[in-house]
Amino acid sequence: MERLLVIIISASIGTGFYYWFSLMVRKKSMQEYIMSHQWLLHPNAICYWRAAMANIAFGIYFFLGYQAVGILIFTFAAILDGVDGVVARNCNLVSEWGEWLDPMCDKLTYLPPLIGFSYLGIISIKLIWILVAVELAGQLLARHILSLFKLSVAANNFGKIKAIICFMLVIFCALLEKNPDVTDMGDEVLIACIILSAASVIFKFIPNRLYADILSTLNFICGITSLVFTHYGHFAWAISIIIVGQLFDLFDGRMAEKHGGTKYGPYLDDIADFVSFGLAPAYVVARSGGTMAWFFCLFFLAGVAYRLVRFVAFDKKRTDLPDGIFNGLPSPAGALIVLGASLVVDPAILWVVATLSVGMMLSHIRFAHFGQIILKQIPKPVFFLVSATIIIIIAFVFKTKNVEMFGYVILCSVLLYMIVGRKWVHRS
Repeated sequence: MERLLVIIISASIGTGFYYWFSLMVRKKSMQEYIMSHQWLLHPNAICYWRAAMANIAFGIYFFLGYQAVGILIFTFAAILDGVDGVVARNCNLVSEWGEWLDPMCDKLTYLPPLIGFSYLGIISIKLIWILVAVELAGQLLARHILSLFKLSVAANNFGKIKAIICFMLVIFCALLEKNPDVTDMGDEVLIACIILSAASVIFKFIPNRLYADILSTLNFICGITSLVFTHYGHFAWAISIIIVGQLFDLFDGRMAEKHGGTKYGPYLDDIADFVSFGLAPAYVVARSGGTMAWFFCLFFLAGVAYRLVRFVAFDKKRTDLPDGIFNGLPSPAGALIVLGASLVVDPAILWVVATLSVGMMLSHIRFAHFGQIILKQIPKPVFFLVSATIIIIIAFVFKTKNVEMFGYVILCSVLLYMIVGRKWVHRS
């Protein structure tokens, strides 16, 4: 796996540089150096550099045949996408031009190699040109309209996650070219990029105060869609949709906190949570089979309903419960326990797991809120990288149909949250 070794070395060098630079830019001496060398280190200048480097890497890889060198240069260019943001925030060099330029340079970085790999037969030509069309429509048309109305053209979270996935997809295509035995999930990931790109464009035209309600609605739709998939026996699809709904649920709280919302927002959020994290997982239990399946389905559903009512009616009003601390395991985590177990254990054991999940949710064991407490401590680049990784894992599951691995990944993620969530309770 010579190509894999090249990718690992390139990623290690790029990541090491990013970590070193992120520490150095906090120092006053480095900030002064940047301010005196803006022609080289201004965020906009870094955008120009990385776009140029990526296109040089494109020529070296596809036309000159020095593919290892091309991978190294491209990986470094991709890492610089995070560096320009670090410089802009720490040196107060954010500008309107930079808000437009940064996503444009992203596109100039990852679209050319993706087009190149499509014509090598590694990913779909049709899908890549759909992505190009959506990207250019968002960059040239949508941003022009937004600028006319004096609205922000900065990249949103959907766009940032999409960019990271596209960078990863380029590297994956390079790996796949030399190692065709590797599981080919390029088209599945490409579809996710198209969806995220379209969502990024659409959300730019929506008033900020509606973000939370729209995300709650999308969470609700995910719950309903999951019920349909479960009814037809497509459990992996159903569970994947619920996980997507959990991402929407995570974002809606942040959007409500940042931009506010409407008076119907809290009710919509509670209904969506009940459907996605109560009704949908309960139906998975019911469809798992066995004479007692419907009993444990209703038991789990009642437990989630009580958990949500207790949170709204009592926990929110408690003065002895710090902000961002849950009284009992939150219902999204309780749902994931059941969903993960449904893919790896027998029905009888699943019923026991559902009972334990309800017990954890109704307990008085405190856990930190992932969005309000834990997430705020995670650097934004890491958050975007983790979100992108989750989407790629889902794409891998769809491609390989390895549902047991999917189940263990879900259970491990819940266990990790429970450990971290308990630790942050003591820090709060």
